[in-house]
Amino acid sequence: MPATTSSNGSPSSKRNARGAAGTRKGRGALPVRSVVPALAIALVLAALSASAIAFFYLRGYLLYYGDAVSHINIARRIVDSRTPGLGQIGTVWLPLPHLLMLPLVWDKHLWMTGLAGAIPAGICFVIAGLFVFLATRRVFNDGAAAVAATLMMTLNPNLLYLASIPMTEPVFLACLAALLYFTVRFRETQGRGALVGAALAAAAGSLARYEGWFVIPFAALYFLIAARGKRRAAVLTFSIIASLGPLAWLAHNLFYYGNAFEFYNGAASAKAIYQHALDAGMTKYPGDHDWRKAAEYLAAAIRLCVAWPLVILGAAGAAIALARRALWPLLLLSLVPVFYLWSLHSGSTPVFVPHLWPNSFYNTRYGLSALPLVAFAAAALVTIAPAGLRKQAAVIVVLLSVCPWLAYPRPEAWICWKESQVNSEARRDWTHQAAEYMRANYHRGDGILTPVGDVSGIYQEVGIPLAETFNECNWPAWERMANSPNPAPSEKWAVAISGDKVADLVMRAGRPGPRYDLLKTISVKGAPVIEIYHRQP
Repeated sequence: MPATTSSNGSPSSKRNARGAAGTRKGRGALPVRSVVPALAIALVLAALSASAIAFFYLRGYLLYYGDAVSHINIARRIVDSRTPGLGQIGTVWLPLPHLLMLPLVWDKHLWMTGLAGAIPAGICFVIAGLFVFLATRRVFNDGAAAVAATLMMTLNPNLLYLASIPMTEPVFLACLAALLYFTVRFRETQGRGALVGAALAAAAGSLARYEGWFVIPFAALYFLIAARGKRRAAVLTFSIIASLGPLAWLAHNLFYYGNAFEFYNGAASAKAIYQHALDAGMTKYPGDHDWRKAAEYLAAAIRLCVAWPLVILGAAGAAIALARRALWPLLLLSLVPVFYLWSLHSGSTPVFVPHLWPNSFYNTRYGLSALPLVAFAAAALVTIAPAGLRKQAAVIVVLLSVCPWLAYPRPEAWICWKESQVNSEARRDWTHQAAEYMRANYHRGDGILTPVGDVSGIYQEVGIPLAETFNECNWPAWERMANSPNPAPSEKWAVAISGDKVADLVMRAGRPGPRYDLLKTISVKGAPVIEIYHRQP
């Protein structure tokens, strides 16, 4: 209600006037004082993120994941390449995470250490936590429950690790949390700002990870139901803006590769790589066209990433959340694990966990897809406590959710870190050996023939500009040379994976011109053989 003032200027009248001035205008608005807890949450999350990045940076963990090395070098190639530009983004990985690294990846130190990718990931972590807080507070109308949901999600060490390295998950999580907030805000306010905010969040999410594509039609259906007037306009506005993300990626693939679906069925796609492995005699991934197996492996990854206490709290809280008519948040947040279940069943995406065949680590981080869902659902438990005890209830559920991490506070207990550590041992070994050799023998301007991918880590460790490398991303010049019957590269060095296209190229190059001599072979158990060649004068 609008405040009234009396002619006598009494203190109570002045307080009412200040209360009116301290309220946002517009339907469904919240008092300005409600911004203070949000700012406090943002500061806490920023401190938590900075501490996590420092923890992993000082221990040298930022580039353990092979994907992290690839992501930051894709971003670097956009600005440091013989053919710089957006074409260096490639076709399989979506572009937004790499674009977010651009302001920092110019800096040589930030690129070499991985901080150019860690800092944007940390910022997205803060944004994700803040939007989860704001969305949960709106849904349950309770600040204690909102704090509990935020902390149960952000104190998870597996998420903290992924949000401290150059990975795509924290970017998508920020987009998903923003979409959640703006959709629940729209239900209350019916405002155009909330509608556009949701659409922009969905478009950004679709440029971060492919599960963002899966979410868009469900969100459009939500606006069809939630809009109380001009439903068609609301759905069209959302759908048009949100679809700009997928359409932009299709256009990118069509322009650079001549196939709008190159990311899905091209030579470098997960589908093509899997089929090639099957043709070579590899056993099918567990869960491939087997719903039971797919569910078993995804559930195992969820338990390892989230831990049993929060899974149980989330299951109990989901019933309360449904009773409080929080159906849409539960549905939206469940779409991501459903997408991964579908992916496992399709066969293109495997998840390996150490206690199930083949008893190894791969894509265990997909288990974090359920973390926002169970954290939000578990926060509903706080709302059943008496009003005067809700802060204490929030403390209890948060402590229960993190007790496994407090009981054994070491990286070895964090499945995502453990996967990166185990799977990178051999790669880090040969990368370091090759980097040391190149540091001692390479001279600026010599030039290097090289594949892309993991081998880029060699030049990153030494600090050799990627513009001094010549690889398959430098087309059409690379294609002309690679397809020539008499290739004559001018690069003095070649770094190859034994038997790959670069190794074949240097062998063919010696027939009409100067020969490349094999000077260094690096063989590490469990890894491909790395060959370093030098061209004769």
